[in-house]
Amino acid sequence: MLNVPVTMGKYVRAKTRAVGEGRVMCRVSVVALAAAFAVMPAAAQDAPASGDTPPPVPAEIPATAQGGARQAYTPADFARYAPVNAYDMVNQVPGFQIRDNEQLRGLGQATGNVLFNGKRPSNKADTMYMQLSRIPAGNVERIEIVDGATLDIPGLSGQVVNIVYRADGFSGQFAWKPEFRAHFTDPLFTRADLSVRGRTGDVEYEAAINNDDSARSGAGGPTLIYDRDRNIIERRRDIWQRYYDTPKLSGRVTWDPAGDTIANLGGHYQRILDRYQEDGWRTGPGLADRLRTVRENADGWNYEIGGDYQFGFGPGRLKLIGLRRFSHEPYAQEIVTTPVDGTPATGDRFAQTGDFGETIARGEYQWKMFGGDWQLSGEAAFNKLDNVASTARLNPAGVFVDQPFVEGTGGVAEDRYEALLSFGRKLTGTLNVQIIAGAERSTITQTGASGLTRTFFRPKGSVSIAWTPSANFDVSVKMRRRVLQLSFYDFLARAFLNDGNQNASNTDLRPQQDWSYEAEINRKFGAWGSTKILLIYRDVEDRVDVIPIGNGEAVGNIAKAKAGAIDWTSTITLDPAGLKGVRLDTRLLLQKSSLRDPFTGETRQWNDFTDTIASIALRHDVPATDWAWGGDAEYSHYQPTYRRAQIDRIWEGPVWASVFVENKDVKGLTVRASIRNILNARSRRDRTAYVGVRGDSDVDFIEARDRLIGPIFSFSVRGKF
Repeated sequence: MLNVPVTMGKYVRAKTRAVGEGRVMCRVSVVALAAAFAVMPAAAQDAPASGDTPPPVPAEIPATAQGGARQAYTPADFARYAPVNAYDMVNQVPGFQIRDNEQLRGLGQATGNVLFNGKRPSNKADTMYMQLSRIPAGNVERIEIVDGATLDIPGLSGQVVNIVYRADGFSGQFAWKPEFRAHFTDPLFTRADLSVRGRTGDVEYEAAINNDDSARSGAGGPTLIYDRDRNIIERRRDIWQRYYDTPKLSGRVTWDPAGDTIANLGGHYQRILDRYQEDGWRTGPGLADRLRTVRENADGWNYEIGGDYQFGFGPGRLKLIGLRRFSHEPYAQEIVTTPVDGTPATGDRFAQTGDFGETIARGEYQWKMFGGDWQLSGEAAFNKLDNVASTARLNPAGVFVDQPFVEGTGGVAEDRYEALLSFGRKLTGTLNVQIIAGAERSTITQTGASGLTRTFFRPKGSVSIAWTPSANFDVSVKMRRRVLQLSFYDFLARAFLNDGNQNASNTDLRPQQDWSYEAEINRKFGAWGSTKILLIYRDVEDRVDVIPIGNGEAVGNIAKAKAGAIDWTSTITLDPAGLKGVRLDTRLLLQKSSLRDPFTGETRQWNDFTDTIASIALRHDVPATDWAWGGDAEYSHYQPTYRRAQIDRIWEGPVWASVFVENKDVKGLTVRASIRNILNARSRRDRTAYVGVRGDSDVDFIEARDRLIGPIFSFSVRGKF
């Protein structure tokens, strides 16, 4: 995706991120559904008729000399949804999609579309979902929608949501979201979160523990291996499971005394518990039957601590920001094949331990001059990765014998300095402009095999224009020069044992850059809802992809590439048509990319690129009850991944669909039961491997995989205190 609400390349499938997660205990979900329906009469009689509450319709706030026009939603606008936190409210704003900050370099300027009390968050590790979900709905005073180019926060454009909130006392919220599956995977009981927030005098505080990203994944089924003439040469049957938990303990303190001084200090500590196992049985003509096992361990931990301090200084305001984050990232993979005829087992192991750290110091000075808002910013960022890698081979005695992996061991460090000047002002009553110009200078140093030091100087900046001819129609356009962040692991060699691939090291890897052109068109229809069209075109330099290195391959750069997207989203509320409580959300994403294949010279799309997404969601908040029900369906299509000697397409689908039923007042709790994957989306793979370089050699084999995922039964209980 082109950083529309997701990043360029593979679409982040929220509904399917833990693909094939789990074995269902059907009887548990049936009991849960029965329990929910059992309380229906009492809940419907005692609670307010939230289904009769009007859909969200904002109040229009006209533009002033100090700011552009905006829309404001109050908590009452979301009463029909009985929200528990700010995320529940923002998620129901018609036509709005939450967009996380782009993974650019350092902190940089604002790239997300969510503000908190008019400020952008000074952190990198927390998603917008996590930050919004920690704000109780009772603390929210209003939600404002405004075009980012009209604000005094450089980098914003298009629709931006500002959460205006304040904690006057102590409050908290919790959620428990177990999940059960029919096949292969154990039940998930650990998905939960708990947060508290309060205020004492001028100090507001929050604390949370969150394990929402936990998963129990699994799938199983047949794989057929064909030769070049489509004769079956091997049959496989595999079952894989993944156990994933990411408990995170976080906290934040805000000091907000009278005047223009405000300070924030926050941080988190997180454990990563990540285990993968795969067991497969393989048979074929002329081959001994064999058992193949795959075991992976990626347990690790990370922390982040950061803060900012803003105060009046001279004619303007100065904001100082500091951030430190560190991640310990071990990984090990072992593959063992054991023939049943007594022949000694064979096996390989790849292991690495990476320690990644980032330190950022940033300053921003804002002032007003010549009828507009100015900001001068400077940032210094220091990133470092130290990695130790090894390989091992299983000997006839069944013992792994380690071998140093020199090309995968080493360090990568980058020192980067950036300075930007921005200016924004109102040109007319309906037209705003924002201009940003500056540059960055970075030095990348690699140690280990073939170490190298390089220095780069890159201009950066953007121009944004917002036009709001009426309260129901607005257009924003933006042109910018971007420099993307590299994964330091890509400099080093790595083995992918499960697929028989290996990346060589590449000391000449450069950050991807592009000219980005974006336009956002919003049209509102009052109580009927709204629609938005987002157009994006990227002209890319140094596209990061897999390229030839000697007789092998590595992550490297392709000189030129391009991509474009049309993303059309709509929210339609059918209350004006007499269907009270009914809402439809639709999305159509069409993307196209191109580059010159570095192995064949042919023009193709980007690796693993999302070219199509089409989705529709229905929600009905039933009048005169606390009940809601609905469902959704999504179709998506992805391009293959291209390497030196293979074309590989892995996907799930073709359609993911789900249904749910929800009661918003079960003794004060919101209870939901859902069934996902009701159309039996499957885990599939089509891979063609070649004897030599793809496009210049014969087919070696063809792999066709079709694995069952099965239905996914979820249950959630959410409340506040």
